[in-house]
Amino acid sequence: MTTAKTQDILQDFGSLADVRIGLSAEVRSHSVRALNRLLAHTMAIRDAYKKAHWQVSGATFHQLHLLFDQHYNEQVTIMDTIAERVQTLGGVTFALAQDVVEESTISRSAPRGRETAAAQLAGLLDAHETILIEARPLARAAADNGDDGTNDLIVSSVVRSNELHSWFIGEHLAAQTQAAK
Repeated sequence: MTTAKTQDILQDFGSLADVRIGLSAEVRSHSVRALNRLLAHTMAIRDAYKKAHWQVSGATFHQLHLLFDQHYNEQVTIMDTIAERVQTLGGVTFALAQDVVEESTISRSAPRGRETAAAQLAGLLDAHETILIEARPLARAAADNGDDGTNDLIVSSVVRSNELHSWFIGEHLAAQTQAAK
């Protein structure tokens, strides 16, 4: 395996390219850091959805198998949208599993083995809540800094999608809990 040489690096992580989008470097830097954190969280939840998709079992297998795959694909779209905004701001995106491990606070403590559908749902619900709790103040900060594009992306793509996914997961979890009684 070869490693990149210093002269092969086009832009160091944490630096900003000079882009002309009417925002100061300070504003862009703040937004890039915030977006990369949301990107790491989104990468973590994407992976949790794929694990759940592959390992779901039980009476609601078919419904959840399809739902988990749909949400996985929607999280991939959100990831791409966030990454493109980071690049638009002149930043460099997180891109590797190592970045997720170092940056995201979404729990990665799920066992390697198959969990019950209720445990999978509860873990996903917690992950969505983590994203939502962090995303809202980041959206407000972007708006306060005059970065309307980042604010719009966080509200329209991250917050709205994760609220919807959280609702779906919560409803399935409630059904699982009622069925267990």
